[in-house]
Amino acid sequence: MLWQLLGGLIIILIGAELFTNGIEWLGKKLNLSQSAVGSVLAAVGTALPESMIPVIAILFGVGEAGHHIGVGAILGAPFMLVTLGLALVGTGALVYRKRRETGTEVAVNKGQLNRDLGFFLVFYGLAVVAAFLPGWAKYGIALVLAGGYFWYVWRTLQADCEAIGHCPPLYLARKNPEPGKPLVILQVVLALGVIILGAKLFVSGVEEIAVWLGLSPMLVALILAPVATELPEKLNSIIWMRQNKDVMATGNMTGAMVFQSSLLPAFGMVFTDWQLGQQGLTSIGLALVAALVLWLVNRRRQGRIPGQLLLLFAIFYLLFVLTII
Repeated sequence: MLWQLLGGLIIILIGAELFTNGIEWLGKKLNLSQSAVGSVLAAVGTALPESMIPVIAILFGVGEAGHHIGVGAILGAPFMLVTLGLALVGTGALVYRKRRETGTEVAVNKGQLNRDLGFFLVFYGLAVVAAFLPGWAKYGIALVLAGGYFWYVWRTLQADCEAIGHCPPLYLARKNPEPGKPLVILQVVLALGVIILGAKLFVSGVEEIAVWLGLSPMLVALILAPVATELPEKLNSIIWMRQNKDVMATGNMTGAMVFQSSLLPAFGMVFTDWQLGQQGLTSIGLALVAALVLWLVNRRRQGRIPGQLLLLFAIFYLLFVLTII
């Protein structure tokens, strides 16, 4: 069990380094801003493989149990991102404070962060409302969520934000100051493959530990599965924090929050009865409170958020675990 956890984590770290390097170059080749790279390219790229877990559980799972696991995985991912994910960004600011230009403070793009959190609050709020509506109304909200996400992507790409600037040499072309786009795309695809490989190994270790501890599948889907599948891949935010690219680090988290709170709940509304239960509603409620707190803090700050404050967002996750226990 432990060798799978450690081996998977090491592989994920290697993949994250390759991915952050490649995705920066891809954003530069596409003339995208730091916000667009973090909130769209990096967020979707790392979240998409794990998004297949609830899809597979719902479509190919065994009856009601498969639906429960799928819904639990859908709700667990954004909850983990807004709690442990943001705490990870704060950890990066604290760990690398001596080499960072802003020390323990996280430099954010105020407009981008407000936009991401605003979309998240609306989308995830609609996910709660849908649980109390009849089937035909759920289909309508699912359509709104799916369309809303593509509107969010368009808004993000159109935003006038800071350019990426200097990129470290591409790993697949260390001596080439301007690698071609095909080589950049190749590194991004290879990095995602490495991350998926490491994540699967990591997840296997977590699943064995869950069985050893005698935990239920629903509990694993809601609490442990997102930590095992999402959080390790978000270690690329730590790499960006080390490189003083805070906007991409925070965008990686908040962009994934928007993705995970729109398209996946829309899928769940169409293919399940979308009954969230007390555990699901509790996780959504805490996620919305955490996002609202960060939104209010960001409105009052001048583009700087203390890393210590972000670290405290892990309390929301611990509070949920204690509630479940």
